Amino acid sequence: MPTNVEVDRLFKAYDVRGTYPDEIDEDLTRRVGNAFVVFTGADHVAVGHDMRPSSIPLTQAFVEGATTAGADVTLLGLASTDLVYFAAGTLDVPAAQFTASHNPAQYNGIKLCQAGAAPIGRDTGLDEIKAAVASGELRHATPEGTVEERSLIDDFVRHVHSFIDVSALRPMTIVADTANGMGGLIAPKVFEDLPVQLTILYPELDGTFPNHPADPIDPENLRDLQREVVARHAAVGLAFDGDADRVFLVDDRGDRLSGSLTTSIVAAGILDGFGGSDGTDTGLTVLHNLICSKAVPEIIREHGGHPVRTRVGHSFIKAVMAETGAIFGGEHSGHYYFRDNWRADSGIIATMVVLEQLARASMPLSELRRPFERYADSGEINTEVDDQQAVMAAVEASYPDAAADHLDGLTLDFGGWWFNLRPSNTEPLLRLNLEAPTPEECEARTKEVLRLIRR
Repeated sequence: MPTNVEVDRLFKAYDVRGTYPDEIDEDLTRRVGNAFVVFTGADHVAVGHDMRPSSIPLTQAFVEGATTAGADVTLLGLASTDLVYFAAGTLDVPAAQFTASHNPAQYNGIKLCQAGAAPIGRDTGLDEIKAAVASGELRHATPEGTVEERSLIDDFVRHVHSFIDVSALRPMTIVADTANGMGGLIAPKVFEDLPVQLTILYPELDGTFPNHPADPIDPENLRDLQREVVARHAAVGLAFDGDADRVFLVDDRGDRLSGSLTTSIVAAGILDGFGGSDGTDTGLTVLHNLICSKAVPEIIREHGGHPVRTRVGHSFIKAVMAETGAIFGGEHSGHYYFRDNWRADSGIIATMVVLEQLARASMPLSELRRPFERYADSGEINTEVDDQQAVMAAVEASYPDAAADHLDGLTLDFGGWWFNLRPSNTEPLLRLNLEAPTPEECEARTKEVLRLIRR
């Protein structure tokens, strides 16, 4: 059993994560399963897992802890994280997914949610679960819970299809790089009855990731997909992360779409479906995190929606969605949230909305994207620093005339250009995201701000 200090380190802002078996092991996950049932007060929970070799023994231990606490368990088997959120919503039970998402093979972890896919994070129960795990106490209920196996993949596919008019889709070629992750299970099921010719790169479920890391935010991991999209004259390329809840898109020319760009396209499609295509007020709120391009709120307004800016992270996005009734929310990191998906994120649902937009526009994605691209961005640049707060204060002091806010880190807006500087929760890093009107100004301003950070 890890020490209390190690337990504290394994419980992150949104999940539990560490290397197997030296940090996260069966004893730990057994205790997490027990504490999860006690915290939620549930008599029934659902559990899924990804394709990592360690996921099966860790899942089994979690189930032992949950049933010992008296809860019945529905085992979903191999599942993407958005399928597990679907289970939490449609079964109305708390749920757990064993995955370390895009992390390397030696990592594993647990994503937890309440019934209805409501998030469990640091401020919404994860600290209480951590305290129970650290105490070493286990609840022993009589009788213990039972275990059943149940597949919800077919139900999930119907749910995904419900977000668009499937009859509007036209024949097209799609290439998906699932990076040996859970997209290799989900994507074929979603597309098999659609007018789509699907090619999957690295479809084998292999949690050792023998081909490349399952981290699509890194441009290096998109090179195989970009090459194959061009070679096959495909309409679009899809790059999924390891647990397939995130997706990044590649257009017909092999060029990558940013998370902000995809957020804009999806938001426009959803708002237009509610009558906002002529700019009339739909009365619908759409969220975007503060790292997203300034183009995102502009486009939301142009399509009749109300943009609301949020902090980075799914717990914050989902909370604001609940408060505002927002129909959609997007993040620069490839997470896309849907009100009618229990406010949970799903890369494959976002994909369906983009495909419908392509079909209705009757133009390639390389042309469809143009009106949505208005500024140049730096991407996320990480710098290791000794004192995050001191560096942010020094940077802010260097720009006394900028409009500043501290919703999440430091954002300075100069009218024509802006940047956000945000501390990592887990490492001594500052993350810089900067946007300017032109690539030349973006490059120059990025160098300027990085000099201040590194000074």
